[in-house]
Parts: sequence; structure tokens; C-alpha cells
Amino acid sequence: MALISRISRLFRADFNAVLDRIEEPDVLLKQALREMEEDIHSDVQQLKFLEKESVQLEYKINEIEKSIEQVNQELDICFESNEAELARSQVKRKLEIQRYEKHLRSKLNSKNTKISNFQIRIEENKSRLTVMQQKLELLIEDEPQFDGGKSFSNISEAINDDDVDMAFLREKLARSAS
Repeated sequence: MALISRISRLFRADFNAVLDRIEEPDVLLKQALREMEEDIHSDVQQLKFLEKESVQLEYKINEIEKSIEQVNQELDICFESNEAELARSQVKRKLEIQRYEKHLRSKLNSKNTKISNFQIRIEENKSRLTVMQQKLELLIEDEPQFDGGKSFSNISEAINDDDVDMAFLREKLARSAS
């Protein structure tokens, strides 16, 4: 049984090596770059959405702070007028508003943490993308470009008859010496 699994693994390894040679690495790398760019774009969109939600929460918190100020003014009036029952209902209202404010502040802190995490993630992904783009440029530069034999014709034009005669004599001497 172990022999069969080893042969199977060997066959899969050889098959994968053949596939690696068939696939063009520059095409695969370009596809990976496109996918990385799409991921970065998606993260940027999510970051914008989170920032928008954060601004909305800050606006709500500011409105709540104004409401608390208003309730405090109403409490002052209630205590000046000796309206204990009305003051109790205002105190209850103030507690409810303060709890809601606390809840919104915790949501805002959570959003801000997510925003900073997204910003870090986007910057890391952008640096990885830059490295991959540089690797692609190096891969493309290292590949020999086939120009349909034009490069050989340019070289042959640069060779004159004297060069051919000298090379002929060298070859003749080398063969006669052996």
C-alpha cells in the first residue's frame, strides 16, 4: 500500500512539473496582479463605506450631546419649580440618552479600529503589488524576444567579406593542426 501511495505521489509531482512548464509564468503573474488590484479596489471601497459610517456616528453623537444639554436645561427648570415628578422623568430620559451615546461611542471606536486595520491592510497590499509588478517587469525583460529572425539578419549585414576570410583561415588552421 505504501508503494502505491509513493508511486501516486511521484506521478502527481511529475504531472505538476509538466503543467508548470506548459503554463506561462508571465501570464499567471499578470492574472495575479489583476486579482490583487481588484482586492485592493474592493478594500478601498469598504474603507470608504466604513469612513462614511464613522462620520454618521460622529454626527449622531453630536446630536445626542445637544439633546443632553437640552435635558439638563429642562432639569434645571424642573428643580427650580420644585417639580420632582417631572424631574424624575427628565432624569430617566437623560439616562436613556447617555446609554445610547455610550453605545454609539463603542460602535464608533469599533469602526475606527476597522478603518485603521483596513488602512494598514491596503498599504501592505499596495506594497506587495508593487513588488509583484517589479517582478513581472524583470520577468518580461529577461525573456528573449523573438523578432522573426531580424536580429540575425542585422548581424549578418555587419559582417563583411574580410571578417569571413579571417574566420575561414582560422578554422582552416585549427583543423589542419589537429
